[in-house]
Amino acid sequence: MIGYIILAVVIMLAVLLLSLMTISKGYAYKHTVDPLPEDQEQDGLDEHLDRKG
Repeated sequence: MIGYIILAVVIMLAVLLLSLMTISKGYAYKHTVDPLPEDQEQDGLDEHLDRKG
């Protein structure tokens, strides 16, 4: 009976350790954002509206 308790505690500690490692690795991840593309179509539209008005 005591063997089952020890086994359960070992499994619980292993799950806790792996969870903490995963969380730590997630916080250490360097997130990047792609730069916005130059919107040349919008510039052309603005010029067209300026000529019309």
